[in-house]
Amino acid sequence: MANTKQQENMLLTEHFTWPPISLIDDIINAVNEVLYRCTDTFESGLSAADPSLLGFADRYAAENRVPEKDEDGSEVYPEAKLEIEEGVLKLETLMENAVDKNFDKLEIWTLRNVLCLPREGDAGGVGEWVRLGHYENLQIPPKDNTLTLESLYALRRKLAETTKLHAALLAEKTRNAAQIAKLRSLLQPAMAPKREPCSSTSPAKSHDQNGTNGDTPFAFLTHSSAAQSLGVQPLPQTSTSSVPPESRTPLTTHTTFTTSQLPYLSQLLASLKPHLATTALPSRSEGEKEELARERRIYVESQSKRILERRGVDTTGGVEGAVEGSRVRAEEVRGLESIVAGMQRGRGEEEGDAMDTS
Repeated sequence: MANTKQQENMLLTEHFTWPPISLIDDIINAVNEVLYRCTDTFESGLSAADPSLLGFADRYAAENRVPEKDEDGSEVYPEAKLEIEEGVLKLETLMENAVDKNFDKLEIWTLRNVLCLPREGDAGGVGEWVRLGHYENLQIPPKDNTLTLESLYALRRKLAETTKLHAALLAEKTRNAAQIAKLRSLLQPAMAPKREPCSSTSPAKSHDQNGTNGDTPFAFLTHSSAAQSLGVQPLPQTSTSSVPPESRTPLTTHTTFTTSQLPYLSQLLASLKPHLATTALPSRSEGEKEELARERRIYVESQSKRILERRGVDTTGGVEGAVEGSRVRAEEVRGLESIVAGMQRGRGEEEGDAMDTS
């Protein structure tokens, strides 16, 4: 069972919503951060200063030593950097000890006199008599002797799973609301349509006559004159979204209107079929084909050259015959091609002579 001090710390933590010791830790961390920034600035200033102004020239003169010189002719003191680092480290350690000593006193005094509950003499603290605001009107259930560790663990798991399910349902509700708003924007024009009598049932014509734009391509399903003649009520505007669900049009009405547009679409398709049979696909001329072949050849050669150069192959003479290992020159490839062409011509002449003799 927790002692009186632990109960007091738990009560203060519940009241502040953070442990009292964390405030002292944050103060000490902030002081240490300022301390480290000061020592870094101090070290940077000493490192940037001239070592002769820091007493190294007098030290060398007292020891009868001659300082080295760099390329610019300036005197160099190699041990200056090491001594500055050691001195700053000693100063930092000294200041850390001072901070730890003094802020430990601050921690003890604060926890005993500020972040604590008042004590009434020898009778102990008032922690047992304090009631926080969120405990007001809290009904404590009667003691259940049948509650076991296993049942308590099951209740905790049930609470965790219920909380997780609640968060998932809220996220799903948000996604569904965004999807519904997006779908509704496809059916609802930016401004209320002006109803005008029209005898055409064409979706494209009713779309233009109702003033809908490209952002609402399906607004004609609910805002055209054909839709109104079928009894399809337009969707409410955003400002009037509080319309009760029973006043909205059921899905069957929208389906009926969609099917009523199918004959018009079939008529359009039938009128387009003769044009498809008589219209030929555009053909390219010989010049365009040669240009495309030349562009393709240039692209293939450039990509091949890039890959070969990445593998370390020399492509100065072209990419023909450039392979890993021993490289074949372009002139050799052309010579081999001419030999093969000559052999093919000779073979063709021999076959022609054989046919003549037969």
